[in-house]
Amino acid sequence: MVVDGSKVVRKIIDQLLHQDLPGVTVLACSTGEEAMAHLAEGVVDLVTMALRLPDMDGMELARHIRENSPQAYIPIVVVSGDVQERLMNRDLSVDITDYFDKSLGPQALSTFIRGYIRPEGQVPGDVLYVEDSRVVAVATRRMMEKHGLTVNHVVSVEDAIEILDKAQDEGRLGADIILTDVYLKGGLTGGDLLEVVRGRFGYSKGTLPILVMTGDDNASNQTALLRAGANDLVQKPTEERLLITKLGFQLRVARALRAQAGA
Repeated sequence: MVVDGSKVVRKIIDQLLHQDLPGVTVLACSTGEEAMAHLAEGVVDLVTMALRLPDMDGMELARHIRENSPQAYIPIVVVSGDVQERLMNRDLSVDITDYFDKSLGPQALSTFIRGYIRPEGQVPGDVLYVEDSRVVAVATRRMMEKHGLTVNHVVSVEDAIEILDKAQDEGRLGADIILTDVYLKGGLTGGDLLEVVRGRFGYSKGTLPILVMTGDDNASNQTALLRAGANDLVQKPTEERLLITKLGFQLRVARALRAQAGA
């Protein structure tokens, strides 16, 4: 289901999804009321919505879906041009599954949606994974490796920096993406790693994406991580499908940006 007040946006997304996902059914809705009517009549696999709809705020529609849907769970993805600002202000409620920044373009959105409703068998990439809990690390590493990712697990930020230092000396990145817990038992935290990667190494979000795993619900702490350079946050305990989707999306976007820069 695509909920957007713009007829042009609905048409573009519809065309791209039919191109990328043969056999897909797209329910295009211009208002929240229209979306509610469709949801009352049948099952959908995913909802994408604008935050500003002609008849209501997207948050209101998301809340209605959570409270009234007969389905166990429907992923709800916000598509907006001010997602980063709302993330910083923590304006996206717990009713939202994920977000997509409209500035990345329609084709990237189609790829993002495909990752949810028809995930690729494998998303290749090298993950530098920082986690000091052996139990959590084993379970999360198995999740990632099961989906074709190569995982280099270290227990401290200091170890991760050593790997990145060596790789930079050799003219490499050292990883395609970093996944780190925010609270670690060593001297440095996940927040410190963000500062080093974005500061000393100078790697942008597009060059070396960083996902931060956290069980902290404190809005100001989450905002600080995003401002420090995290591409996205992953709540703990981790839901496998959500983690793999977020990793896959960041890997695809970073790969495309690096290819453009090389060209």
